[in-house]
Amino acid sequence: MSKAKVATVWLDGCSGCHMSFLDMDERILDLAGKMDLVYSPLVDFKVFPEQVDVTLVEGAVSSEEDIEKIRHIRQHTKILVALGDCAVTSNVPSMRNPIGREAILKRAYIENVQVKPHLPTVDIPRLAPNARPIHEIVTVDAFIPGCPPHADLIYRTVADLLDGKTPDMTGTRFG
Repeated sequence: MSKAKVATVWLDGCSGCHMSFLDMDERILDLAGKMDLVYSPLVDFKVFPEQVDVTLVEGAVSSEEDIEKIRHIRQHTKILVALGDCAVTSNVPSMRNPIGREAILKRAYIENVQVKPHLPTVDIPRLAPNARPIHEIVTVDAFIPGCPPHADLIYRTVADLLDGKTPDMTGTRFG
């Protein structure tokens, strides 16, 4: 029996969800018997594979690059999982939404800079007008709430998905 292809992706977030993923400790070895990690910031793969069975996505969709990336990932993923409150609700990244994209950029790159204040035109992705949860851009199959989600919840969800079960989210909450 072949192993499931699993990917993890980091959009606009703090990487706390990936740290919780690693907090599964030796249980990662249990999952490794059922899966191959084919793409992740935790490993050195550069190109998202053509077909992935399960992809866990951390972070909000906050830039034009994020929009393109999440659409590409959705096209090449059987089961897409929003991992953590930023992916589920856009949480902390959405705090910029009422302020506006231009005001945020001005504050970060002009008002708070001592040497050569300027708005960047290269090397950073163009911000989308608002930070948004993943499900507002593409269809999401499962949600793992938490900031960050507890390692036990991540483990149970991934284990259920690898076993072909629908994860039981009874009793889970945000935050």
